[in-house]
Amino acid sequence: MILEHAILPVVPGREAAFEAAFAEARLIISSMPGFVDLRLSRSVETPNAYLLLVHWERLEDHDPGFRGSPEYARWRELLHGFYDPFPVVEHFREVA
Repeated sequence: MILEHAILPVVPGREAAFEAAFAEARLIISSMPGFVDLRLSRSVETPNAYLLLVHWERLEDHDPGFRGSPEYARWRELLHGFYDPFPVVEHFREVA
């Protein structure tokens, strides 16, 4: 299993709109092959920062799978305008 990790820096003042858009975007990603689960958390210390954790069965399910799909265009349309700067995404494998 692969864990996708991203800190999402949302433009200050747009947090409520981001959370509403994410509710719709969540339905998109959860329907993708290889998707296992996700968690979106909001920082206590930095309220415009969110932590996105997504479990995928395989790395390829996320990229090129999801990122190469037609559904990703809608995900991008819903969410990418909220970020400044654009988030860095990393993938992890559990070791312990």
